[in-house]
Amino acid sequence: MKKFSAKFAFITFCLIGFSLLSDAQNSQDTLKIQIETVDGNTYIGTILEDTPETIRIKTDKLGEISIPRAEVKRINQLSTIIVKDGTYWLENPQSTRYFWAPNGYSLKKGEGYYQNVWIMFNQAVYGFTDHFSGGVGVMPLFLFGGASTPAWITAKFSVPVVKDKVNLGIGALAGTVIGEENTGFGIIYGISTFGTRDKNLNIGLGWGYAGGEIASNPTVSIGGMIRTGAKGYLITENYFIGTPENFIVLMSVGGRRIIQKAGLDFGLWIPLGAEIGSFVAIPWLGFTIPFGQKTK
Repeated sequence: MKKFSAKFAFITFCLIGFSLLSDAQNSQDTLKIQIETVDGNTYIGTILEDTPETIRIKTDKLGEISIPRAEVKRINQLSTIIVKDGTYWLENPQSTRYFWAPNGYSLKKGEGYYQNVWIMFNQAVYGFTDHFSGGVGVMPLFLFGGASTPAWITAKFSVPVVKDKVNLGIGALAGTVIGEENTGFGIIYGISTFGTRDKNLNIGLGWGYAGGEIASNPTVSIGGMIRTGAKGYLITENYFIGTPENFIVLMSVGGRRIIQKAGLDFGLWIPLGAEIGSFVAIPWLGFTIPFGQKTK
């Protein structure tokens, strides 16, 4: 019983932390556009005039400015932004997953990202529609003396049940180890996400399979994130894995820093279980680079 108390106390602590930081959401939403110029500057405001030669916008800090069309690199429609203490909090560019696990929010059609963890884990995911995304991944161990190489494909279908409050998703990961025989592996899962893209709780059930057999007991996942600033997030991702012989828990806590639109993830993973002896904390370091552009 003491082991279970420690496990669920950790989750409770994380969720309480989310609640204590909720004041970040008490701000105003505004419809604006973001203009990126070829010299690397970014301007946020509302359009006053749009001609083939220039775009004139009204910004909060610079007032009215005109930008020549030839200097515009990209224009993004910001459906919602948050203004907090005079600082713009742009839309969460990494809102569809935690450290690794996906949640019920979906990429928009045309959006994608490349994720790398500790150099060896590589994965790219793309939004084919506003509700369906798919991806591929590989750990290129063949670079080290031709070692066998894990590779996989992923797919996720998600739908909003209550806009910005409840999202549901189902998905699968199917992989193999290139260079070995009978090494198929993967997981089939369902997820429920409660909250906004900036502050949410995710609960999932997944059934793993390997060697042609599917697990008799599901793996329970509980994760979440909350925005702590204009470019910062607190993240937790946890797994409760039941096997016929043992019960294992993988806990994590850490954060994400948005640099431009790329995300830098950092944290610690803590495994717990009957067969695990002394305390172990495994560091996590990864980054995610977005690509593509949503169509609307």
